[in-house]
Amino acid sequence: MSSRNANAPRPSARSKLIDAAHMLVRKQGYAATSVDEICAAAGVSKGAFFHHFASKEELGVAAAEQWTARADELIFTLPPWVRIEDPLERLLAHIDFRMFMLEGPPEGFTCFVGTMVQESFASSDTLRRASDASISAYCERLAVDIEAAIARYGIRDGVSAISLSYHIQAVLQGAFIIAKAKNSPKEARDSVLHLKRYIKMLFDRGDLE
Repeated sequence: MSSRNANAPRPSARSKLIDAAHMLVRKQGYAATSVDEICAAAGVSKGAFFHHFASKEELGVAAAEQWTARADELIFTLPPWVRIEDPLERLLAHIDFRMFMLEGPPEGFTCFVGTMVQESFASSDTLRRASDASISAYCERLAVDIEAAIARYGIRDGVSAISLSYHIQAVLQGAFIIAKAKNSPKEARDSVLHLKRYIKMLFDRGDLE
């Protein structure tokens, strides 16, 4: 082991609990995931859990916030396509990237906040608002590129950047549900491919592959 790895800071109990929540909720749902299971998956004691979080709901809020931060890094900051100059080509590359992510078992690519809010929207307004904030942050960030593409190319039917961004999110969340139902990403990938075709038609750019 290199000295760099040996000296790297170890994940905190708090971050381990958040990671475990992301994994378990995506795999088996929010309601079916207990505090005991989260602690076991994180390798921390129940006392450590309650040192950081007053309840599973409070952990859910923190996990939603961390999900947003990770999405901003992994989807909007690190991929090489984010540096494509043309905003429409950048948007289409974003859709390609989301389709590329649809591989393997559904719990590996489905959305933590989308899964959590489907179960908790009527039972916990706190979790509903945390999920809404995360989903909205994604849409608002994506709308920046869409707005730039509209400014350069125009768009059919007076579609707004934010409304198209929410439509993209709706297709992705729906694709995740289909993948869970089918236990396969195939139909989900087809849905995202249809989304790409729709975006190209909105911008009258059928020439873009």
